[in-house]
Amino acid sequence: METVLVQITNSKAYKLLEDLEDLHIIKLLKTDSQPKPKLSEKYAGKLPSDVANEFQKYVTQSREEWENRNT
Repeated sequence: METVLVQITNSKAYKLLEDLEDLHIIKLLKTDSQPKPKLSEKYAGKLPSDVANEFQKYVTQSREEWENRNT
């Protein structure tokens, strides 16, 4: 079997491909057309720096409390 990448340029073409799949001539594979951005890129700059710094301090303090909970 061979896999090919097809760009749909007309809405009727997708219906034709679905019909070919129904006839078991081809199999349509679902793919993401856009790669997913990294979370760091997606959310970069979303919080004001003062809020981000305060949150980072809170997370650091929480981690330290968690690590020292049994000592």
